[in-house]
Amino acid sequence: MSPSAGWHAVGEAHEAAAAVRRAADPASAQTHRAAALREEAEPLLDSVSLSAQSRCFVDHRRVKVVAGSGGNGASSFHSEPRKEWGGPDGGNGGAGADIIIRVNRQVKSLSSVSTVYRGKDGEAGSSQNCFGRNASPTYIAVPVGTLVKEEGRTLADLSQHGQLYTVAYGGAGGKGNRFFLSNENRAPLTATPGEKGQERVVQLELRTMAHAALVGFPNAGKSSLLRVISNARPAVAAYPFTTLKPHVGIVTYRDHQQLAVADIPGLIPGAHLNRGLGVSFLRHIERCRLLLFVLDMSSAEPWEQFQQLCFELDQYKPQLSHRPRAIVANKMDLPEARGNLEALRSRVHQTVIPVSALTGHNTAQLILHLREMYDSYPQNS
Repeated sequence: MSPSAGWHAVGEAHEAAAAVRRAADPASAQTHRAAALREEAEPLLDSVSLSAQSRCFVDHRRVKVVAGSGGNGASSFHSEPRKEWGGPDGGNGGAGADIIIRVNRQVKSLSSVSTVYRGKDGEAGSSQNCFGRNASPTYIAVPVGTLVKEEGRTLADLSQHGQLYTVAYGGAGGKGNRFFLSNENRAPLTATPGEKGQERVVQLELRTMAHAALVGFPNAGKSSLLRVISNARPAVAAYPFTTLKPHVGIVTYRDHQQLAVADIPGLIPGAHLNRGLGVSFLRHIERCRLLLFVLDMSSAEPWEQFQQLCFELDQYKPQLSHRPRAIVANKMDLPEARGNLEALRSRVHQTVIPVSALTGHNTAQLILHLREMYDSYPQNS
């Protein structure tokens, strides 16, 4: 949706909503007309809200950075009454601005990162041995967990708040003719220009940093499960692809240990080929130590979901699905799910935890098993 089309849709939605309020008077005879207008306005509002939600979270960005150039050196001679041979007094130029990437935990996505950054040039030198001022560095604020890449090669892994990485260095300032004064040359005329700043194109990738990832197909109940076991409040609805961006919730235990659990948007067959933005979602799983495969037990053969999910993860990155993992058999409140549970356990060797995100049944066991997995598999394993 283009910006003009988006604003046009917003205008239509608000006009329709205003018409609903005018027509919804109990004493009015236009009740049926108000209902029709309400049905017309709701799809417009939904489309606008979905497009706005998809724009607010950005997990990759191609950025061109051009550092500032150094200031030129000055060529001048001291001039003062009754001081005939004052000598050279041209100062050096100032250094150009560096481009620095700075991690800020208050930033949640790369949506605020521009596509081009240019640093300021250093000031030129002047007479009376005055040096040019160095340009102040230009900072790019990125979230925790950002990778900086260039032509597929990782330059920096920014995982700590306040971490800095200089992605482009500013040019050095030029030398004034005072710099070239020597016993052999008492009146140098040479002054050098400032150097050009470094220029490069880098790719910024945001990968959600969490201890565990909820992996599953659309409408498997991952967001509902995250709401039950943590403090996160992702959107929940009765249709697929409700989650358009990763959500991270914190699970707190009695000993004050906290585990971060990420709700990864639903994958579809062929996700490793970037179908349904699969690569954008699979990227976030790489940073997670533990995998929780959420299966919809009301489907005909839920064990095939598990096999397909493992296939997609391994095609994206070999052995990715072999990380410490468990199967969460969700939607056990539905009648058809009970018969599938025993069939699932007979076909897989992983731990199967039956839960119901709707009623909260057996979620305490899931939380305890998550802690056991975390304690059994340290970070360096």
